[in-house]
Amino acid sequence: MTSIPAEFRAFVAETVGDGVVRGVREFGASDLPDGEVEVRVDWSSVNYKDALATIPGGKVARISPLIPGIDLAGEVIASAEPSVAVGSSVLAHGYDLGVARHGGYAAYARLPAGYVVPLSRGLFARDAMSIGTAGFTAAMSVAALEDRGLAPGEGPVLVTGASGGVGSVAVSILAARGHEVWAATGKASEQPRLRALGAAGIVPREETTAGSPRPLESARWAGAVDTVGAATLPYVLRTLRPGAAVASSGNAGGAALTTTVLPFILRGVALLGMDSANLAIEARRALWERIATDLRPNGLDDGALGVTEVDLDGVEPALDAILAGQSRGRWLVRVAG
Repeated sequence: MTSIPAEFRAFVAETVGDGVVRGVREFGASDLPDGEVEVRVDWSSVNYKDALATIPGGKVARISPLIPGIDLAGEVIASAEPSVAVGSSVLAHGYDLGVARHGGYAAYARLPAGYVVPLSRGLFARDAMSIGTAGFTAAMSVAALEDRGLAPGEGPVLVTGASGGVGSVAVSILAARGHEVWAATGKASEQPRLRALGAAGIVPREETTAGSPRPLESARWAGAVDTVGAATLPYVLRTLRPGAAVASSGNAGGAALTTTVLPFILRGVALLGMDSANLAIEARRALWERIATDLRPNGLDDGALGVTEVDLDGVEPALDAILAGQSRGRWLVRVAG
């Protein structure tokens, strides 16, 4: 027995021949996968991974048709799991959501109980998706750097791709925790917003993407969050201070990495990979507790974080925009209503 209506609205991507047909249509509850928890989805968000899941050759989608949306937040309407109460507010993201399991761009979702994160006190569903998978990855990156020893006052911390979803939240969390954070961006129009989030300075994109014949350069950064990958990660590695680390979470600039071993063996730097999709559920829930408290980003409550809100009918142009590099902060999807 299900509490989900027989049909409901969803944004669906379906492979047809060599292309992908995508758009809003009616979807059947009987076509949702099994799960112990049923959720009325109120909010989701748009991530680069969502866009890749809806294009030919994106190498993300594992089923067709697919409801994309790698994160969601809403209210539990049915539960076979005693620890997840009907009427409670929850979120879910990662694992195979929006990839091999229908995701957040639908009015309803059916989930395994082991995917569900209760919303912490003081963090509403819209807040959670304003942070979303991207912000969670940013918080995970900051926590990893600090766990390795980075502390406020130790020196400047660089964030690459700072105008994007992960980058914006990383800047805001680092600044909120007292770090001197520098934002690398190629978008001059984004500089005032990044400074409002707490960036102490701006690094031009051209500096972080320029090639260099030198394996090591002036040791500048006490730590870094890299969201871009091949275009910027070599620069970060050769400019980190001795013993510093970079948390790497993105490949929008490419997956190949051309560098040398010298930053690792002469300066003892560390490359920390951020796999937020597969983080164990207990660690995931614990980190969301911190996002609601000591890792809460600047700008979440006053709008400075930069949120562009769309409904299901606005998802398609948002996906195209993020693929075209036109992301600014976070894209929020209002699913309910």
